[in-house]
Amino acid sequence: MLYPYQRKWLADQSRFKVGMFARQTGKTFTTTLELVLDCLRAEAEGKRARWVILSRGERQAREAMEEGVKQHLKAVQAAFEYLELEHEEAKVKSLEVTLPGGSRITALPANPDTARGFSANVFLDEFAFHADSRKIWMALFPVISAGWKLRVVSTPNGKGNKFYELMTGEDAAWSRHTVDIYQAVADGLPRNVDELRTGLKDEDAWSQEFELNWLDEASAWLSYDLINAVEHDSAGDPATAGSGPIYIGNDIGRKKDLWVAWVWERVGDVLWTREVVTLKRATFRVQDQVLDELVTKYNPVRICMDQTGMGEKPVEDAQHRYGAMRVEGVMFTGDSKQHMANLAKEAFEDRKVRIPLGDDAIRADLHSLKKVTTPAGNVRFDVEGGDGHADRAWAAFLGIYAASGPTWKAEWTPAPSAKSQWDDIDDDSDIGYSGSGGW
Repeated sequence: MLYPYQRKWLADQSRFKVGMFARQTGKTFTTTLELVLDCLRAEAEGKRARWVILSRGERQAREAMEEGVKQHLKAVQAAFEYLELEHEEAKVKSLEVTLPGGSRITALPANPDTARGFSANVFLDEFAFHADSRKIWMALFPVISAGWKLRVVSTPNGKGNKFYELMTGEDAAWSRHTVDIYQAVADGLPRNVDELRTGLKDEDAWSQEFELNWLDEASAWLSYDLINAVEHDSAGDPATAGSGPIYIGNDIGRKKDLWVAWVWERVGDVLWTREVVTLKRATFRVQDQVLDELVTKYNPVRICMDQTGMGEKPVEDAQHRYGAMRVEGVMFTGDSKQHMANLAKEAFEDRKVRIPLGDDAIRADLHSLKKVTTPAGNVRFDVEGGDGHADRAWAAFLGIYAASGPTWKAEWTPAPSAKSQWDDIDDDSDIGYSGSGGW
């Protein structure tokens, strides 16, 4: 069953069509239905249709194919062949269905090379989140200039991308659709708005992703464009760790704030996220045990830990266990935070880091930091909205700072421990897996 806003989008046969939809309102599902129907219509007329789906990453391309295209084809009992291919020029995997009459739909991650490599109708899925959206656009538009159709959908992602320009343009060439969460619910989408807003606990995220307001990027230390540019499907997977030097940044928290350990591996001149572990309301003993396991698992070259306030003892204990040459405690002063933030921003700008793709918690923490200069000329870093302390961001920055020092190989023998990570966990401890691996 399609809701009225989905039927309106589906019925619009404009050549250039762009839609801004709230999260989880079925924008990809509906647009892939349009692609399937267009192919079936062409097949019935003895013609061939050609569509390419460009997604923000390989996982999203697979979701568009598996939960969209293939599901629609099976629903109408259409015959098709499904293949997974290597796109040789761009070095990415492409997914493709072919209908008996030769019509094809291909899904693959978006980059300037893949955008340039096809002559077809194009669907840009979650375009506001594509890395280098303007370069993709410059490569793509000449390809579809010979009469091909273009479909663009996304939720907002700041003002620094091509999707913002498309949605806010006043030209008549584009047919524009906007569906916020309130419109979707009014049209019948079964969502509890109040429950969603309360559960999200982030007014900026609610405003942008559900109410479709454009957030001002001017004060953000790391813009969404910078964040988008360094996201990667393979980042955050511990199984991809190799033999490169490992660095860990550890932000200390006990009750209100999170305890976060961010594991980086240097591969060439790029730092790859291998694991992000978060603990909430865990005892210091459990925190120590988890850090011990990370050190055993990765044998890091250097660990930089938040020594501010309650961090004094964890840092002292870690130095005792792993060696003072290996563990550095960092006091969070205005100067030290600015130094770490500058190092991190330079790494993001130079594309020298890779972070997990589409991890909402990580994206929110990284984007929440803003630099403020006080009337006295001092600099501080606040969190947008005033709720939270961007714990994941500071753990990432601590790890990048750790990697900025000289590289040396550490040899370490763990102290004997008779208990596992699960022993002595308090009843109020909350250990959870992050979207990028972890507890």
